[in-house]
Amino acid sequence: MKRTGLMTPSSLVRRFAPFAATAPSIDSGAAPAPRRMFPGLSLRGLPFGAGSFGSLPLAGRALPGLPGIGIPAGAPAPQTLGRIGDLEVRLARSVAEVRRAQAIRYNVFYEEMSAIADALTLVSRRDADAFDAICDHVLVLDHAAPARAFRRRKPEVVGTYRLLRQAVADRHAGFYSAGEFDLQPLLDRHRDLDFLELGRSCVLPPYRTKRTVELLWHGIWAYVLAHGVDVMIGCASLEGTDPDRLALPLSFLHHYARAPEDWRVSALPERAVAMNRLAKEAVDPRAALHALPPLIKGYLRLGAYIGEHAVVDHQFGTTDVLIVMPVSALNPRYVSYYGADASRHAS
Repeated sequence: MKRTGLMTPSSLVRRFAPFAATAPSIDSGAAPAPRRMFPGLSLRGLPFGAGSFGSLPLAGRALPGLPGIGIPAGAPAPQTLGRIGDLEVRLARSVAEVRRAQAIRYNVFYEEMSAIADALTLVSRRDADAFDAICDHVLVLDHAAPARAFRRRKPEVVGTYRLLRQAVADRHAGFYSAGEFDLQPLLDRHRDLDFLELGRSCVLPPYRTKRTVELLWHGIWAYVLAHGVDVMIGCASLEGTDPDRLALPLSFLHHYARAPEDWRVSALPERAVAMNRLAKEAVDPRAALHALPPLIKGYLRLGAYIGEHAVVDHQFGTTDVLIVMPVSALNPRYVSYYGADASRHAS
């Protein structure tokens, strides 16, 4: 589903916050299609409603030393998803690596930002929930990081993303974002497509560079191709819990990036917050883009749609919106940049 016109979110972002690298252009007909058109290609934490995750089964075997964490059944064999210099992107391979991803999430969400930690989180100094047991964890590792005192030198985890495939979610408690948004109508409208949920994205401050973020996205793109994903979804956050103070960016997303009807998703009725807080003519696109978090701007560059409502997450001190990215609608410029076979940073 291709947008037309000059004032699409992608064109606005390119105009006011352009991508740092020059990528070769490709014909729009070469944009990637859903999984069915790639035959043979080898390639935070509130629980849902009042439900308990105490009995949430693992997708695969439990990992010794970390109760509740498992490697999802059917997960691809461990492999490198890409590399730039000393930085590598790949899936977590061990309990220790999942723990390190959770520690990074704690540093960013609880220490740097304003998430409210419970006693267990404070003691463990890790951001963890039951979904970690069934998700794949994409890691960016720095192989040149200095060794810690009295420890053997090993790569440091400096960035992470959490991925949940629909087949895995269906066997367990569903998608994490279903705790805020009514995903079922979207899934029902596109029963023939495979969905992937993106979440828990964070990078340590010293590594918030184009190179790290580019490598993280390269890993996700390789994963999407390897698993035949058709649609990416997930919550993205704006800092703050007062929607009136976020009226400009929320209104911009409503007027310029709202999903077409076929891809539209509403928030759960009891959590829905209106995004249409300013008239379109009152929205300054340049100022609105400046107010948006880099992650949401990145999603818009890729061609993402935004759901119908926002949701206030008081635990994490954020206002969340739902991202919907059909693979068939991704911006061809970025597909070309990373490679239709994810070969740009393949090692």
